[in-house]
Amino acid sequence: MRTHQNRSVVALDTVRNLGILAHVDAGKTTVTERVLYTTGTTHKRGEVHDGTTITDFDSQERDRGITIFAAAVSCTWAGHRINLIDTPGHVDFADEVERSLRVLDGAIAVFDAVAGVEPQSESVWHQADRHAVPRIAFVNKLDRAGADLDTAVASIRERLHTVPLVVQLPIGAEDAFRGVVDLVRMRALVWADGADTYEEGEVPDGLREEADRRRRLLEEAVAELHPTALEEFCVRSELSAETLAGALRDLTRTGEGVVVLCGSAYRNRGVEPLLEAVVAYLPSPLDVPPVRGVLDGAEQERAADPQGPFAALAFKVNATATGRLTYLRVYSGTIGKGETVLDASTRRSERVGRILRVQADRHVDVDAAVAGDIVAVIGPKAVRPGATLCAPDAPLVLEPPAVADPVVSVAVEAKRSTDTERLMAALVRLAEEDPSLVVRTDPETGQTVLSGMGELHLEVAAEKIRRDHGLDVRVGRPQVAHRETLVRGVSGLVYRHVKQDGGAGQFAHVVIDVEPLEATAGEEGTTEFAFASAVVGGRVPQEYVRAVETGCRDALAEGPLGGHPVTGVRVTLTDGATHPKDSSEMAFRTAGRFALREALRASAMVLLEPVVEVTVTVPGDAVGGVLGDLAARRGRVSGSTTRGGAAVVTATVPLAELFGYATRLRSRTQGRGTFTTRATGYAPAPAVTATGTG
Repeated sequence: MRTHQNRSVVALDTVRNLGILAHVDAGKTTVTERVLYTTGTTHKRGEVHDGTTITDFDSQERDRGITIFAAAVSCTWAGHRINLIDTPGHVDFADEVERSLRVLDGAIAVFDAVAGVEPQSESVWHQADRHAVPRIAFVNKLDRAGADLDTAVASIRERLHTVPLVVQLPIGAEDAFRGVVDLVRMRALVWADGADTYEEGEVPDGLREEADRRRRLLEEAVAELHPTALEEFCVRSELSAETLAGALRDLTRTGEGVVVLCGSAYRNRGVEPLLEAVVAYLPSPLDVPPVRGVLDGAEQERAADPQGPFAALAFKVNATATGRLTYLRVYSGTIGKGETVLDASTRRSERVGRILRVQADRHVDVDAAVAGDIVAVIGPKAVRPGATLCAPDAPLVLEPPAVADPVVSVAVEAKRSTDTERLMAALVRLAEEDPSLVVRTDPETGQTVLSGMGELHLEVAAEKIRRDHGLDVRVGRPQVAHRETLVRGVSGLVYRHVKQDGGAGQFAHVVIDVEPLEATAGEEGTTEFAFASAVVGGRVPQEYVRAVETGCRDALAEGPLGGHPVTGVRVTLTDGATHPKDSSEMAFRTAGRFALREALRASAMVLLEPVVEVTVTVPGDAVGGVLGDLAARRGRVSGSTTRGGAAVVTATVPLAELFGYATRLRSRTQGRGTFTTRATGYAPAPAVTATGTG
């Protein structure tokens, strides 16, 4: 690839790649819009309720008032380039969050000052934990009735199991909220009505004592976690602003603590200090570990070096009026427009025609992208989300984002038979853009089946077909994706695979034990599969042991109860035998597959169904009806509290029982009730068990 000189005027240490994470309706998109307004990227405040946001630019997002698709925007603040991704807050679009987190260096977690930590904010927090993404927290909506920073912070500590480091004290409460005390610099930041920026001054006399107390608590919390801060604290009994800020930066980047700020994004109060915290505390591409990939079976590292070999991960693909956009996080090297790259995932060459810096649905052409950049490119024809693009002379495969298995399916058909081919093309395009959507043909009915992460996910997909492709479609009733698992296994099952057909024979003899595999601590539901060999004396060579494991994995695709995938199985190969001429890896793979199939038929099995935690918020006078309705839906209530004059009920409910629940809840509460869900795994379905005959 060509070398590029002076293509980027932005130093890597001044780049921040971050996402906005939150539960739906916590104000995440409003925070993003105010960031764009405050940085001068836009000159008018976008509003969710008016449908004028930059990041929620899709017509469905504006109609529904929620973020559905992760949107990337770039802006500048205090000499820093901030590449920002506004992620969905609804559980059905958790895979969009997963793909975004894979390419981010940091994140802002937004919390509602009234509700605190909510189910989906808890889920996305744990997703960020898995990716070790450093975070700062912004407690939003302090101008609302019932807003309480301390209660929200307590929920962060208790539910997210982290150490919140609160660096601000609100000035005024609820509708009178007008500013904050910066506890690091001990200065008051106050916004006048309608003002876009704050006035800085002395801490008000009426808040001085409380500000001093909270500054002391902050110093003590930081000193407990940071050795340098502890040393200074022991000597001086206090921390300088410089030491405190440096320690907060270190603790944020190691994940040992979470800086907490507060404000009201809707009123544009607290956004500037939030941007200052992004620059001060969140890492640049130089501050995160080098990305790891695989080259010829060996693990390789690529540092964030513009002069290194080009390597980038495609995390989103989107068809627009501009063209087919492939969103890239560039980890290493530099790419210029017109150059050819290698899709290492498919070994195809792809030409990069244009490189765009993205502001949601608006794009600015640039000549090149360098390590640390998040950009979109036009030109690649077959790149899928999760693909690695790299220099042809320095191939590397980066780990793609994980894709969850679908849990809900619907049959889809064109209303006009002449549109069937167009429908299939539209479905294929949808699945290319969103890997969590799966399209298949039912072998028994011949119907086209679309599977996804929830009822809303599939509703959005069907509406996208109607709007973007002009197709009238019929959508069937949603069906959940079941699993099968063991209640009781079998020991010493013998399977002997012998085949003689005139040519080379096949021979494999295996003996297996099968038992339930329980989830380990911290996991939900059951773990899919574990395999071990207890064969002694070399009776089964190691390469054949691996083949048996592969065959067992093949057998997990269809269980004996209804052909559903099998999960929660532990298989131990205890004995076996080989033939000097007729044994092969294929023979032992076949033996493993049929041995486990027989073992499952001989075991006590149970059907599993997906379950979710549902949180219902309703007026107090509607609680009785809601509890009765949840019980009728096989729900198990786990908690009931009051929040801001409303009742909040938490329950675990089978996903299949929640289809149509939104309409039912609105009817029962005269439109005053809301609910959210969080996936929790699988649980036994009622009265559907089978015991094998072995």
